[in-house]
Amino acid sequence: MSQDPTPVSDSPFRSEPSARDTAPQFVLPLVVRIERGDPPARTDALETAARAVLTVLSDERSAGDGEWARAMRDWQDARIRKVVRRARGAEWRRAEALPGVTVTGKSAEVRVFPPVPLDGWPKDLARLQVSGTDLDDPEPPLPADPAAPVLWTNPDLGMSAGKAMAQAGHAAQLAWWELSEAERTAWREAGFPLAVRTADPARWSELTGAGLPLVRDAGFTEIAPGSCTVVADHPALRREPYGTGGPAPTRSE
Repeated sequence: MSQDPTPVSDSPFRSEPSARDTAPQFVLPLVVRIERGDPPARTDALETAARAVLTVLSDERSAGDGEWARAMRDWQDARIRKVVRRARGAEWRRAEALPGVTVTGKSAEVRVFPPVPLDGWPKDLARLQVSGTDLDDPEPPLPADPAAPVLWTNPDLGMSAGKAMAQAGHAAQLAWWELSEAERTAWREAGFPLAVRTADPARWSELTGAGLPLVRDAGFTEIAPGSCTVVADHPALRREPYGTGGPAPTRSE
């Protein structure tokens, strides 16, 4: 697994054609458990998906000569695609039987699998639905802890929960690439604490111009190509803490 931050000119999240488009394309499958009478809360599902991506990136099987390492390298050499599908009952049990990692939140369960070719999904995952991942928050999420990593979503974009889960995973991955080994270790050992919140419309432009990792969607589903979807606001990547009245960071990507 590559440990180096991806140059902006060849970012796997940019919509412009690049050398990554000529490489064989892989996808990272995520499956969220949505039981008919007991769906997870939307924000918890987004946060659990982001932690699931970080968990597979940091798994020893994804590095060196690990059993998932080749698939992870092939996936990261191309576009960093993620697809979220839903499962319940027997579908979920079949998904859990496949190699992967299940990450549990307050109400959400998300299983992440090693990358597969774009047209080579395992049968028990290929049959799962992408649609039907519309989730709600029973109560408004609490304000995010400014001392913890926050993945800020674009307030002007309407995304299904499945789409937003994939975008939150992208942002978490960009933050991971930017961190030092010591910072990654500290984040992993703490259990990957993070929050996903919708940015205040008045603050979104500040966030996108702050030099923090920023996801631009390729436009395959739901939203226009090049749309800015999520900013990864990790404390280790800030020049000035947000919320203190100090100037916004000016580091460019």
